[in-house]
Amino acid sequence: MIAQRGPAVEAARLVCVLLHGRGRDPDDVLALAERMDVPDVCFLAPAAPGNTWYPLSFLAPVEENEPALSDALATVASLAVAIEPARLVLGGFSQGACLAAEYALRHPARYAGLLLFTGGFIGPRGTAAPEHGAFDGTPAYLGTSDPDDWVPVWRVHETADALAAQGAAVTLEVFRGLDHRVDDQEIAAGRALLLGG
Repeated sequence: MIAQRGPAVEAARLVCVLLHGRGRDPDDVLALAERMDVPDVCFLAPAAPGNTWYPLSFLAPVEENEPALSDALATVASLAVAIEPARLVLGGFSQGACLAAEYALRHPARYAGLLLFTGGFIGPRGTAAPEHGAFDGTPAYLGTSDPDDWVPVWRVHETADALAAQGAAVTLEVFRGLDHRVDDQEIAAGRALLLGG
């Protein structure tokens, strides 16, 4: 199932694929779209089987999250490949942000943007980020809390560094003591990225 908000894909200025968190659903992540309130953007939110993109922590060995991880990446690809990168924003929250980061790093391009709310690329500590090409100035916003119970801030920093090293224009904001949620400041940053894309 793919939930949608906003205009049709063909009529939208941008298309934003938003990926929900573990135990959440498309309606939950589309609440972020409603908060960002950019009427000419089409928001698409696929549903994970059982509301979980992969079974274990994103910091588990990659092979232990297979085949679910590959299936999840294929779900993102099925939406992403139908939209020219210059109109595509990839984003998500928590587990969904991790999946979006992993997909983007495996498939770099000059996207309209990346919106990673509390997420980072996938693999245990010491894993090198995928390096497959260049983002050519893609605006990327990463927001997170320190501490966060699910996504350690060091991985968010590593993800920001990996994106920047491959040519993304990265903005990273770390909030002290924020609950595991998307703060109004993060919403404002996401809205600004979408308006500027």
